[in-house]
Amino acid sequence: MPNFTFEVTKTCKQTGARLGLLHTPHGDIHTPAYMPVGTAATVKAMTPREMVEIGAEIILSNTYHLHLRPGEELIREAGGLHRFMGWDRPILTDSGGFQVFSLSGIRKIKEEGVTFQSHLDGSRRFISPEVSMDIQHALGSDIMMAFDVCTAYPCDHATAQDAMERTHRWAARCKAHHDKDHAHDDQALFGIVQGAFFEDLRIQSAKALADMDFIGYGIGGLSVGEPKPIMYGMLEAIMPHMPVTKPRYLMGVGSPDCLVEGVLRGVDMFDCVLATRIARNGTCFTTDGRLVIKNAQYARDFGPIDPECDCYACRNFSRAYIRHLFKAGEITGARLASIHNLRFLLRLMEGVRRAIAEDRFGEFRSQFFARYDMSRNF
Repeated sequence: MPNFTFEVTKTCKQTGARLGLLHTPHGDIHTPAYMPVGTAATVKAMTPREMVEIGAEIILSNTYHLHLRPGEELIREAGGLHRFMGWDRPILTDSGGFQVFSLSGIRKIKEEGVTFQSHLDGSRRFISPEVSMDIQHALGSDIMMAFDVCTAYPCDHATAQDAMERTHRWAARCKAHHDKDHAHDDQALFGIVQGAFFEDLRIQSAKALADMDFIGYGIGGLSVGEPKPIMYGMLEAIMPHMPVTKPRYLMGVGSPDCLVEGVLRGVDMFDCVLATRIARNGTCFTTDGRLVIKNAQYARDFGPIDPECDCYACRNFSRAYIRHLFKAGEITGARLASIHNLRFLLRLMEGVRRAIAEDRFGEFRSQFFARYDMSRNF
């Protein structure tokens, strides 16, 4: 698939962390990369122009939500998701698997696919591996994800193995459907490693997916409530079994500490709604840890959210002003906090990439955690 190539351009001599470049039809993605989430074809509180200004090279959208509203056929009619939302850089769409997993009370999983009720109107819907591919083909995203089965934390080994094996069968069906007529060679399909919190299953899944030769690989089913050391242990277990020449995407992970620790363990791509979700509640990332801008201590604080940040909010407004906006119920407060949080993570990854390029990522990580107050973490 000539439109998609991935090259590891540097390996840090201190740590083994990877620097890479992923080429797509809508532009290049420098890795390690944080990918902002635009669930319903928009990153909440942000315009596409602002996303470009803060340095986003790729964003995510959600297959499940766009299927329900406004529907993939309307988006196809509009010219595809890029044109519909006014974003001309790469887009990754998830498969809908995690969202269906989250509907545990109103869905039924069978080998053919998943039957569920829409959370919008209660209508009965069905998504199979083939349907997920068709929806994503209509959306026209650059990177598509295979339809998978995610397990909860905790779960027993038998349940995890059953979900993993079905994920593998569904991955093969996704690939066969996507590849059958080569009509969608401008879209790359990633497989998803599952196996819950069992090393033997995770390794088995990584090997099985590698044998299917996907363009890239998601690591799913982590960050679903387990302690972070368990997540890190799973990453350490599977990385020796994942193709070195393919991008590795840790799905749904986006707190600053997890980004740094994930990169250390060989991850190339991350995504998470955390940055904009907490911003709307008045919580901000800073170099020193979490800051709740609505707290009374900032009422007369005329400094920026983070003195080291170069975002529009930090360059132009004070903590006191942004706190006032939240207290007054002004939507600009949530917008400024969103701009800051997204830029904070994108700037963090810029620093990570520089450190890898200069063979000092180990020092970067130590300096990051010397400042970052984990007691104020997320």
